[in-house]
Amino acid sequence: MTLIQTDPPLAEPVTLAELKAHLRIDTADEDDLLEGLIRVARAHLEAVSGVALMSQGFRLVLDDWPRGDVIQLMRTPVQTIDAILVYDAEGVAQELSSADMLLDATAQPARLVIRTRPRPGQPINGIEIEFTAGFGSATEVPAELKRAILVHAAHLYEFRGAVTPDMQPAAIPAGYDRLISPWLRRVV
Repeated sequence: MTLIQTDPPLAEPVTLAELKAHLRIDTADEDDLLEGLIRVARAHLEAVSGVALMSQGFRLVLDDWPRGDVIQLMRTPVQTIDAILVYDAEGVAQELSSADMLLDATAQPARLVIRTRPRPGQPINGIEIEFTAGFGSATEVPAELKRAILVHAAHLYEFRGAVTPDMQPAAIPAGYDRLISPWLRRVV
């Protein structure tokens, strides 16, 4: 099971102005750095929680159907299932009908049931599920998740000289785990 981001978010859930107000910064000298810290903090939060904060595209690649009926999509909230492709032995894709599926879009992780599941002909990567996940806009992102990004980005900013950017996030600030705990993945 591999999850691939196919379309990155077009915006961040926290604006540069919001982070600058949080940090009490009035100048534009470090705007590029601050925007990068917002991206790092968002990406980290998405990785640990399985929540897509802003609309983005994903492709879930499976070798075969899971033993049970439920397919966990590894991201939430799911807005749409864009395509379900099953590849035959020659690598030709067959697209499944959306009428054959049932989606629990807000479960953590989101869950999908497909009633008719043709066997893939390829031994690996025989099934692709393309979907869009995330909150529709920054105003829909829960306040505690936006606060977690602000706190984390501020922490990264505070230690910006101690740790190189490629080693981020080097630490998680106090209280961060409590902010995101209701949004952490629940393994079924």
